[in-house]
Amino acid sequence: MGGYVVRRILSTIPVMAVVALFVFSLLYIAPGDPAAIIAGDQATPADIERIRQSLGLERPFLVQFGDWVWRILHGDLGTSIFTNLPVTNLIAQRIEPTLSLMLVTLILAIGVAVPLGVAAAWKAGSLVDRLVMVFAVFGFSVPVFVIAYLLAYVFALELDWLPVQGYTPISHGFWPWLQNLILPAVALGAIYIALIARMTRATMLEVLQQDYIKTARAKGIGQSGILFVHALKNAAVPIVTVIGLGIAALIGGAVVTESVFVIPGLGRLTVDSILRRDYPVIQGLVLLFSFAYVLVNLGIDLLYTLLDPRIRY
Repeated sequence: MGGYVVRRILSTIPVMAVVALFVFSLLYIAPGDPAAIIAGDQATPADIERIRQSLGLERPFLVQFGDWVWRILHGDLGTSIFTNLPVTNLIAQRIEPTLSLMLVTLILAIGVAVPLGVAAAWKAGSLVDRLVMVFAVFGFSVPVFVIAYLLAYVFALELDWLPVQGYTPISHGFWPWLQNLILPAVALGAIYIALIARMTRATMLEVLQQDYIKTARAKGIGQSGILFVHALKNAAVPIVTVIGLGIAALIGGAVVTESVFVIPGLGRLTVDSILRRDYPVIQGLVLLFSFAYVLVNLGIDLLYTLLDPRIRY
C-alpha cells in the first residue's frame, strides 16, 4: 500500500513539470513580441521596453524558465501587470467563491446523480429509466450558459425566489451564502449530473447481472440492501472515475457560470485577465487549475485502493 502511494505521488512530478513548461511558454506561443502584446496598441516604445525588462524577456528562455520555477517553489507567482499586485494575493481574494461554487455543485451533483442512476438501473426499460435518460441527454446537449440564463430569468427575475447575481461570503451567514450559489450550482452541475447518472446506470446494470447479486436475492436480502450495499459498492470504481474526470468540466464551466452570475471568483478573474492580457495572472491561474486537476486525479487513484484492494498490486 505504502509503495503504491509513493509511486503515484512521484508520478505527478514529471506531469507538473510539463505543465509548468507549457504554462510558462504561453508568452512565446502567441505570435509577435510578448511585451508589445501585453502593452497594447497605444503603447510607446518606452512602455514596451519597460514591460520587457519587468518580465525579464531579454534573457535566454531557459534562464527565464528556471527563475520562474524557482520563484514558484517559493510561493511567488509573479506580479499583475494591470493591478501591480502579487498574483498570489489576487488568487487568495477570489478563491473562496470558486471553492464554494464547486463544493455546492459537487454535493448537488453526486447527491442527485447517483440515486437517479441507481433508480434507472433498477427500473431498466421503465418510464423512470426513460425519464432519467432524457434528462441526461438534455444535460449533455444544452450549453452551461443557456441553462444559467434560463434559471436566472425564471427563478430570479420572474419568480424572485433567489438572487440573480453576486456572492455573499459564508462569514455573513450560511443561508445568504447558499442563496447566491443555488442557481449557479444547478447550472454548472447539469452536465455533471447527466454524466454521473449515465455512468451509474450503465455500471449498475452490469453489476446487477452478476451471480453474487442473484445469490443475495436468493438469500432474501432486501432490494435496498442489494442496490446500495452489494451492487453500488462494486460499481463504485467507474463512478468515482467519472466524478474525478468531471472536475475538469467544473473548472471550465466555472469560468462561464461566474461570468453569467457575476461571481467574483477565479473564473471571473481568468476572463478579466485574458481581456487585459495580464499574462502573469493567466499563467498563475492556469498553473493553479492544472495543479488542482492533477491533485484530484491523484486523490481518485488513491481512493481506488480503498474501493478495490486489487489495485494496490
